[in-house]
Amino acid sequence: MKNVLFISYFWPPSGKASLHWPLFIIKHLPKHSWKPSVLTVDEDSFSHTDESLLNEVKNVTVIKTAANEPFNLYRKFLGKKPQAPLVASETISLSNTDWKHKLAIWIRMNLFVPDARIGWAFSAIKGGKELIESERPNAIISIGPPHSSHLIGKRLSIKFTIPHVPVLIDPWVDIVYYKEFKRSRPTLALDKYFERSTLRNAAQIIFVTQSSRDEYVKKYPWIEKKSHVLFWGYNEENFETIKKEVAGNEEIILHAGNIFDYQNPVGLWKNIKSEIDKGKNLRLRFVGTVSPEIKNSITEAGLDLYTDYKGFLPYNKVVQEMLNTSYLLVCATEKRHVPGKLFEYLRTGNRIIAFGDDNNEVNGILQEANAGILLPYNYSKLDIFEKLKSLSPNPTIAKQYSREVIAGKLAAILNKL
Repeated sequence: MKNVLFISYFWPPSGKASLHWPLFIIKHLPKHSWKPSVLTVDEDSFSHTDESLLNEVKNVTVIKTAANEPFNLYRKFLGKKPQAPLVASETISLSNTDWKHKLAIWIRMNLFVPDARIGWAFSAIKGGKELIESERPNAIISIGPPHSSHLIGKRLSIKFTIPHVPVLIDPWVDIVYYKEFKRSRPTLALDKYFERSTLRNAAQIIFVTQSSRDEYVKKYPWIEKKSHVLFWGYNEENFETIKKEVAGNEEIILHAGNIFDYQNPVGLWKNIKSEIDKGKNLRLRFVGTVSPEIKNSITEAGLDLYTDYKGFLPYNKVVQEMLNTSYLLVCATEKRHVPGKLFEYLRTGNRIIAFGDDNNEVNGILQEANAGILLPYNYSKLDIFEKLKSLSPNPTIAKQYSREVIAGKLAAILNKL
């Protein structure tokens, strides 16, 4: 049995969706002769807690160190109470024009490089040293964003001469939400240096979409032979234990997870209202956070009486909600983005309404399973539900994306180090 150290900012009891890939890969890796340990933070500002996730992984050494986040100062600056919850989609919302909000965004985008979690590095290096001395790992895997995790992984890799494998769930320097905000030239130069030097040092590099890997290979041709795609995937075990409940008269359209201002499918809201006006018994439901602009658009479409905002739910209840719906909504951020929830959506066997501009990867996955349609964000025709009628989703296609399968592929990459 070989040892591998995972550096993941998010870890149970955090309910952050970003932790599901490392958590369930770690769960299955011992089947492939790799014993994981974990370096993480003591707490983070944005996550609701999901105690059920604590039961997923047993007998794993976990060291938690101080996050040193700036968000308490952020709360104080905005006049919020010290323990007031923070909503990710609201903290970078462009619809909020208050000067304090705009200044806070500028500070976050320009004074924290590569991201606002960089303060963790001060305690993580010490905690990582302790783990390395006790567990003697053969490899280090860092999960980002936050891409600060990769800097920690690189530092420990160099210090202890251990191969480093960064996992880029999202792009680094040109992550999509940066394009709406101004970053100074020195900030960009420093961030580009961090990205390039981390990839130079990496023994292997993991991407969770083919389109991201392709773009990075164009940017850095020398990573081609050491980069791989392991999709985000889903947990088959959840679908074996949670069963679809008998539906009522309503047809539910569900969006699970965070939805931001820049993911606003205005035409869909008009389609839903048009169908309701024709007598169709539709209801729109959100599980997770919803940005202010999305809520405004729903109000303008006259859908307030037909919309539920359920907020955060434990993961097993989110899966139950997915299974119980008639339609599932997913909004790709950009052409390189394959939303993680898409794989869970595929496994439900329910029809999927996807939005994304020029996203061939999402379109290909949907077509393979005959599961959904991909529309551009500016789609305005009132025929979306008519288009969905001909679909007959095949949920068994999703099983190739099970995280147990993906863990085996990761082990094969680690075995070659």
